[in-house]
Amino acid sequence: MKKDNNISIHFLGAAGTVTGSKYLIDTVEKKILIDCGLFQGLKKLRLLNWDYLPVKVEDIDLVLLTHGHMDHTGYLPRLLKLGFKGEIWGTSPTLDIAEIILRDSAKIQEEEAERANKEGYSKHTPAKPLYTLKDAERAIQHFKAIPEGEWIDAYPRIRIRFQYSGHIIGATFIELDIHEKRFVLSGDIGRKQDLLMRAPKKPEKADVLFIESTYGDRLHPNEILEEKLRDIVLGTVSKGGTLIIPSFAVERTQTLMYLLWLLREKNSIPLIPMIMDSPMGANVLKVFHDHRDWHKLPIEQCTKMCDIFRIVKDFKETWEVIDNKNPKIVIAGSGMISGGRVLTYLQKYIDKAETGILLAGYQAEGTRGRKLLEGASELKLYGKYFPVKASIFNLQVLSAHADQAELLDWMSEIKSKPENIFIIHGEAQAADTFRVKIKDTYGWSAKIPELYSIETIPMNIENQSKNGTSIK
Repeated sequence: MKKDNNISIHFLGAAGTVTGSKYLIDTVEKKILIDCGLFQGLKKLRLLNWDYLPVKVEDIDLVLLTHGHMDHTGYLPRLLKLGFKGEIWGTSPTLDIAEIILRDSAKIQEEEAERANKEGYSKHTPAKPLYTLKDAERAIQHFKAIPEGEWIDAYPRIRIRFQYSGHIIGATFIELDIHEKRFVLSGDIGRKQDLLMRAPKKPEKADVLFIESTYGDRLHPNEILEEKLRDIVLGTVSKGGTLIIPSFAVERTQTLMYLLWLLREKNSIPLIPMIMDSPMGANVLKVFHDHRDWHKLPIEQCTKMCDIFRIVKDFKETWEVIDNKNPKIVIAGSGMISGGRVLTYLQKYIDKAETGILLAGYQAEGTRGRKLLEGASELKLYGKYFPVKASIFNLQVLSAHADQAELLDWMSEIKSKPENIFIIHGEAQAADTFRVKIKDTYGWSAKIPELYSIETIPMNIENQSKNGTSIK
């Protein structure tokens, strides 16, 4: 038990960087972790996944998930290995997505460790996965689905609400009322106008605000999405090439499939094979079917778009697709080219001038996708370097993250100035630019916390108890 009435906030990830979201709110009575993501990108960040967290993991009472992406859920099996025993709360589609992602992540880690040991390209002997499929299944057993938009009394004087944020299916921002202060954690905020998701809800009160800043320093380009994608497809096909689209399995893959289906329906692109090679992406399509009230895609259109794609089910089929040298479009995970089947395609296609590679989402610092965006002349895949001769395209307008203007708009209905604003989930330049923009727009001061830093929020709990004040 702490000796004072303060709340401590531990920034355990996505502080000064984009990935690894983990924020521990330590109240007088309870310890609540919001998000539990893997670090991705730079090696120095990825190595942190193997370290012990600088808190007593066994003392954490509850985990809350804003959404199912790897950088918000991928550390959960590791957390249990370190001693966590409590429940993991999220919306039903978020937990469905997290279940898919954790199983896929564990399988990929096991396979890559086995391959590294077989081919001898790891510095570690033997190479080991961060966690196994058994570890992932153990974490999944702790899941508890929570309804969106309803206040839940979690503990005495602590209540929680998950609010629709539109980033991906199931995504929310989280509100916590703790001893009469409201903590709002943005998670990842979606776009105001998205092909598949509805517009995000907005918070009306925030005493302590955690706001993401992935695109805090820029506006998304004002491009006509269908036309840009059509031109990329036609340009690649005219050279007799294959268009490879590394894609995030959740929401981005489904959006790309929908756009390509629309182009095919309008006869804007030729009748070439279209392949979706992502077991995880195929499973996510079922989540869209099961949770129709979370997205805008009519079920009949979802069925039609799936019908025009070849959904690859096993690795043998992957090689059948690769061996067919005719023009085609391939959507494959992962979105930042950090793993998955897209690596196998790139080994065979990245050195061909007629190949097109379309990056359709945020590329974290240190990832292969970021290196391609920055003009890398070669790319390391499975321990070997391959020359980059393919054409590289970027479809930033397809991002599922709000840009600077949309983030500011999301904050616009907060009626009173927050006591504390923490800018998280952004690289240094994006976070600092957004800090200045918040000051210029609202006159509010914000802080950019460092990784593993601790912030203290004063709480006058003793006086509140004497006055008989309580949360209803």
